[in-house]
Amino acid sequence: MKLVSYKTKKSFGSYRMGIMYPHGVVDLQEAYRDLLVKKGEREKALAVDILLPSHPDAFYKLGKFGIEKAVDVSDFLVEPELSKYFIAEQNVSLGTPVPNPSKIICIGTNYKDHVAEMKSTIPDYPVLFSKFANALIGPEDKIKKSKQTTKLDYEIELAVVIGKEACEVPEQDALEYVAGYTIGNDISARDLQKRTPQWLQGKSLDGSTPIGPWIVTTDELPDPSNLELKTKINGEVRQSSNTKHLIFNVPTIISFISNLMTLQPGDVILTGTPDGVGFGMNPPQFLQSGDVITMEIEGIGELENTVE
Repeated sequence: MKLVSYKTKKSFGSYRMGIMYPHGVVDLQEAYRDLLVKKGEREKALAVDILLPSHPDAFYKLGKFGIEKAVDVSDFLVEPELSKYFIAEQNVSLGTPVPNPSKIICIGTNYKDHVAEMKSTIPDYPVLFSKFANALIGPEDKIKKSKQTTKLDYEIELAVVIGKEACEVPEQDALEYVAGYTIGNDISARDLQKRTPQWLQGKSLDGSTPIGPWIVTTDELPDPSNLELKTKINGEVRQSSNTKHLIFNVPTIISFISNLMTLQPGDVILTGTPDGVGFGMNPPQFLQSGDVITMEIEGIGELENTVE
């Protein structure tokens, strides 16, 4: 199941939760309301705004309960019900899947080849840094090119969305705490990142981090350990790897972080990027205005953004 944040192109309201199909979107809350009516649960149908909020932030705070209700809706949406709710793709705009997560935690130097190209060393523990919601943009937004940097770089990353509160989680249970996966582009201002030992200033520029285009839930993508990743800049392949090459895999990352801090539903973890970034090329190749960045992860899809 592919969960999206969407609104119709004629709408001026907030983004709403939807389920993505090959050629369009179904509104999650509206379909759930009718499902409750069909089941004879009319009182619950009247309270659907509380039971299954339409706004993405409120939806993901429900944790696994919200995902389970979405699965119920997905099972309900067979012909002829599907056609009743279908909003054609050309009439839909997609937004940031999780607009305001309480935490955005990133993992640095997590592929051996990337460690080498950055002239770094393989870490003994996951290297953590953070981003903030000001940096997040959606799959149809342009990446802002700040005047503060001349060395803007790209990084494809598997992004993990937490599905339920996770505290001191053992590795063998870690994937049970995942709501789903999406694609993240950890845009980095290398000149700002490298001028101090802490990377934050080069990692959280306004409007600089696309994620999306949707969140693929774990019923459709149960195992993130062997997924192909690829980045193209203006059609040229720059990054090509597989999540099997992660130094610290997804269960290890979730367990490690949850033993430091409690992860909440809707939190986002960016798991690190493979080699092939612009900084590592000879000579370095940084992003310019008008560049088109196309990122693809197996089992998820494609995220494409243009530099403003």
